[in-house]
Amino acid sequence: MRPIAVIGPTGTGKSQLALEVAERLGGEIGVEVVNADAMQQYRGMDIGTAKLSVAERHGIAHHQLDVLDVTQTATVARYQEAAAADVEAIAARGAVPVIVGGSMLYIQSLLDDWAFPATDPQVRARWEELLAEIGVTALHAELGRRDPAAAAAILATDGRRIVRALEVIELTGQPFAASAPRIGAPRWGTVIIGLDWETETLDERLARRTDAMFEAGLVEEVRGLLDHGLREGVTAARALGYGQVIAALDAGGTEEQFAQARELTFIGTRRYVRRQRSWFRRDHRIHWLDGSAPALADAAIEQWRDVS
Repeated sequence: MRPIAVIGPTGTGKSQLALEVAERLGGEIGVEVVNADAMQQYRGMDIGTAKLSVAERHGIAHHQLDVLDVTQTATVARYQEAAAADVEAIAARGAVPVIVGGSMLYIQSLLDDWAFPATDPQVRARWEELLAEIGVTALHAELGRRDPAAAAAILATDGRRIVRALEVIELTGQPFAASAPRIGAPRWGTVIIGLDWETETLDERLARRTDAMFEAGLVEEVRGLLDHGLREGVTAARALGYGQVIAALDAGGTEEQFAQARELTFIGTRRYVRRQRSWFRRDHRIHWLDGSAPALADAAIEQWRDVS
């Protein structure tokens, strides 16, 4: 059964569209959803990731949600292996896999069957030690000297990815981009639907989304997760919203600090959306839909039927 993927920037309504597609197709054939949002893999990280509740899933099976504790590190390699197994098992049951999310590397690793370059614990440990010694800004500068293109693509605050890039460069003797997947025929013949909005409208949606998360209890959710080791998490603690709330709590947790955390979450999300757009717009396989258009589920299914 040919999968359908619903992807695009944060805040565009992908989860809802994927659910509507699944419900429409579910009237004819079996359908199951596979998550492709890195932070929705974490148990307890619900409000800040806009994760659909069990009730909101309307009885449709969702995979790769709530599969990690906040102390565990989310990796593309783990996700690729587990999600690919889910997709193939769903298809083997005679159902349609609906893949949904906006995590760029996760989606490409899954749909392009990315073969990850080797890793060497000693090499990685050496770069991690240097990161601890000189700091993330200086290590990013070192990456810039060795591979300017990689430095331009990786945030200067993302120590984990900087270390990984330097490790790969050292092990392969090639630029980091040489190990990236090539865009070809999507795995399993997946039909890829992209959802986006006009920039000003999406910014307004992101502002409302951020306000709604804080009003729904994001601060309380973070407090509870800190009791379960969120602060020690390598990836979970850096998630948009969660990192900002942790910083506000550490600074004293005043109303003013939480207001600043809300603003910084919105700014960070808007910046992330720009990166997502840049990444996804390079993929010629995506059939783009305007989020403001009517009958989006019908349009997505029509694309799937045309190819299928």
